[in-house]
Amino acid sequence: MSGNGKRMLESALALPPVERVELVEEMLSSLDFPARADVDALWAREAEDRIAAYEKGELIARPAEAQELAARAKRIRAQAQAASEKTEDSRQ
Repeated sequence: MSGNGKRMLESALALPPVERVELVEEMLSSLDFPARADVDALWAREAEDRIAAYEKGELIARPAEAQELAARAKRIRAQAQAASEKTEDSRQ
């Protein structure tokens, strides 16, 4: 990435989340490709399905921070398990 691109990225990352999303949407829309309408339609359908599931009580919502912590904990447990298995294998 050029120096100018890096400076723009730093500025973009300093924006509030909603403005970053708007910026990303605008940038993606500038990359007009044939399947774009199909991709947009699939994402719209996915969003509608998730909202419907949430409204029916089939899906729980939790803060992004909690989701990130859960994902990090899962990765750490998997790494610990892999290290444990490797240690056991080396002892045999």
